[in-house]
Amino acid sequence: MSEVDRRPLDVGHPEAAALGPSGLMDILGVAAVLLDDGGRIDMWSPQAEELFGYPANEAVGQYAALLLVDPQDQDAAVRLFAEVMETGRSWAGAFPIRCKDGSTRLVEFRNVRLSDSAGGSHALGLATDRSRLQTMERGLALAYQLVEQSPIGLAVMDTGLRYLSVNPALARMHGLAEDDHMGRAFREVLPRAEFRQAERTLWEVLDTGVPVVDRYVVGRTAADPDHDHAWAVSFYRLEDQNGLVLGVACSVVDVTDRHSATLEADRARRRLALIADGSARLGTTLEVVQTARELADVVVPEPADMAAVDVLGAVLEEQDTEPAEDAPVFRTLASKTTHSTRAARLAVEPETVVTYPPAHLAALCVRTGRPQLITHLGDGDLLRVSRDEDEAADLAEAGMHTAMAVPLIARGRVLGVLGLGRARDPQPFDEDDVTVAWELASRAAVCIDNARLHQRLRSTAETLQRSLLPQLRPCHPCLEVAARYRPAQASSEVGGDWYDVIALEDGKAVLVVGDVMGSGVPAATTMGRLRTAASTLAVLNLEPAQILGELDKIIQGREHADHSIATCVLAVFDPERGECRVANAGHLPPIVVRDGERPELLDLPTGTPLGVGGVPFQNTVVRLGLGDALVLYTDGLVETRDQPIDERLSVLVDLLHCEDRSVEETCDRLLAELRLPGCRDDVALLIARSRPRPPATTTPC
Repeated sequence: MSEVDRRPLDVGHPEAAALGPSGLMDILGVAAVLLDDGGRIDMWSPQAEELFGYPANEAVGQYAALLLVDPQDQDAAVRLFAEVMETGRSWAGAFPIRCKDGSTRLVEFRNVRLSDSAGGSHALGLATDRSRLQTMERGLALAYQLVEQSPIGLAVMDTGLRYLSVNPALARMHGLAEDDHMGRAFREVLPRAEFRQAERTLWEVLDTGVPVVDRYVVGRTAADPDHDHAWAVSFYRLEDQNGLVLGVACSVVDVTDRHSATLEADRARRRLALIADGSARLGTTLEVVQTARELADVVVPEPADMAAVDVLGAVLEEQDTEPAEDAPVFRTLASKTTHSTRAARLAVEPETVVTYPPAHLAALCVRTGRPQLITHLGDGDLLRVSRDEDEAADLAEAGMHTAMAVPLIARGRVLGVLGLGRARDPQPFDEDDVTVAWELASRAAVCIDNARLHQRLRSTAETLQRSLLPQLRPCHPCLEVAARYRPAQASSEVGGDWYDVIALEDGKAVLVVGDVMGSGVPAATTMGRLRTAASTLAVLNLEPAQILGELDKIIQGREHADHSIATCVLAVFDPERGECRVANAGHLPPIVVRDGERPELLDLPTGTPLGVGGVPFQNTVVRLGLGDALVLYTDGLVETRDQPIDERLSVLVDLLHCEDRSVEETCDRLLAELRLPGCRDDVALLIARSRPRPPATTTPC
């Protein structure tokens, strides 16, 4: 086929509207043949040469019927030619044509009579291969049916993004008739802001020719203005076979269901992750208030903007009575908000007492034991989620629009309520949010109940232990004595540390500090037994090593299979000789503080703990002159997880090497300097300083 001038017309040309040729004629290969009134070929186009095989120099001047038609068809060809020339009516149809290579091809014709300026007539035949034409017709018919009946939205826009055609599916998606699309710009049909990115992408496709496939767009159209839809869109630049840009084609598939399912699956994953994360973060301590704070931290900022944890006062006060249904009394143990507004006054101090009216969501939770949900808060509903009218106004100002309350239930008892609200998140709470909140609340409730029970046991053990410790009075005329006991701050239960000072009739005094391994009521009970036994043995005027030996037998002789182990250091002070006889049963060494000298860690035989048995204990004599002090302590004073015990003992010695202080002041200073926050062990500390005998003897303990 010969070359065609494909240069677009200059815009100033009178025929600029043509703007370059279409490629359709080239695809069809339309040939033009002009016959004179006698039937001779007068003109022959390059397309005719391509279609029939004869070059122009072989065709022009020949009788068309003789050159192009087989003998058996020549009469029919002559009759058709004569009919067109005589009547002037056009003829259209297919006719078999003989090509130069001897083959016969069925050719589609459009034949018309032409008149020239001299009054003569010619016949113009426009021809194309019939099979090629039928193939195109079938393709066009199929394309038409696909476009019209496809559930996929299809559109063609020009280079200004004005709609040239849309199919019914896309018209339904847009909520706009097909005819109403024609000539309107993309922005006019889809004016909402969420479609601006799609518009920018269309311009990029027109500019670069790079298609965009399966790009997600989420928004609302006139077809359903109240709900979001999701579409998978693809954009392609359209060009004719000559490379001229015609516009852009769009295919749009409504994937709202798939999008919703994906979002739901993502939400489910996030809910599971939230529950898993919450389970790991809840109950890290056996403290009720701390557990309530952990719960508030877990649920804010997701799934809630605001949270409050209220526990019934009866639960915290260990009352077995049911709370009043009409106005239950709560204590707000924790609260949290994501942003600072007047509603942040929800973040009240722990232990704030609050009473809710019967219609309040928290009161309903207590009565029913079921979650309470308000998806959309009206003005009248704010009082059902607030403490008073002022707080209701604060919540309104913060924009709180949805709320729920979930009961904290453990072992069949309602302990309190978790209250949640949203302000910044525009989505209301739904049943899935309730399920997540209830799961977290249930786990937190068990932790709160465990902490509550632990605190009760801890309080019982601590009370028992304190009741078993001596109440120091002026115990000995020649000793200034001070002692301290501090329970563990972060341990699950109190331990079995103890101290004692026993005045003997011969003027001597027995000083004891010990530590029963274990914790809770069993350790406190064992400590009480050891203290009582030590007091009884001390009055027999036994040596310290003998007393420890008897205590070892006592603790080994317990009927319990899990008999206890204890460490102990025992000193017998003799003011007449100015000395102490000391024995150690696996305990940290005492310290002697002498005026003007560096305090000394006594180098004693360590011995084995009480309850091990089989190893005798040894006595060591230590000089203790007037003004000298003996410091006995348990490991809770000096042991930490991250520092060697030798370093901590050195710190203790340094603290004792200071200006003269009373033994009471020294005890307080040691506890303040050495006892770290969150200490996981209890402490017993005893300091005894030798002093001159007073003129009047003080009544012994």
